[in-house]
This record gives sequence, C-alpha cells and structure tokens, in this order.
Amino acid sequence: MPPRWPTKPDRQDPAYRKIDDRMNFAVHVAIAATINSGLWFFQNLKAANWEWLPWLTVSWIVVLLVHLIYISAIANYSNTPPKST
Repeated sequence: MPPRWPTKPDRQDPAYRKIDDRMNFAVHVAIAATINSGLWFFQNLKAANWEWLPWLTVSWIVVLLVHLIYISAIANYSNTPPKST
C-alpha cells in the first residue's frame, strides 16, 4: 500500500523529497534485479557464454551502491536550500 501524504505532495517538502528519493531507489533496485535475473536465466537456459554479463551485473551493482550512498549520506533534505555563491 503506498504511503499516504497529509498534504498535496510537493518537492519543496523535505520529508516528501526524502521518501520520493527512497521510492525511486526501490524502483531502481527492482528494475536492476528483474533485468539481471532475466539475463542470467536466459544465459543458463541457452547454455550461452555471454562474457559481458558479469560486467553488466557488477556495473549495475556499483551504480546502485552509488545511488544508495547518495540518498543516505549526501542528499540534503533540510528545509532551507543551500545558497549558491
């Protein structure tokens, strides 16, 4: 069940930005898992030797880790946006 928001969703709301980024990450993980598991399944089914498949999987895992680090440690969800100089 999707989370309910007490007001109209707005990217200016820090709590909404935080949950939106985390839901986007969850979708990213689901897409990566679906595509990678499907590719590995068909590689095994066809007894193929796709040498690029481990590189694709590792690359996608690295991208997911960078995405996770960004949303958990780098992203600024404070009320006041940073001022540019």
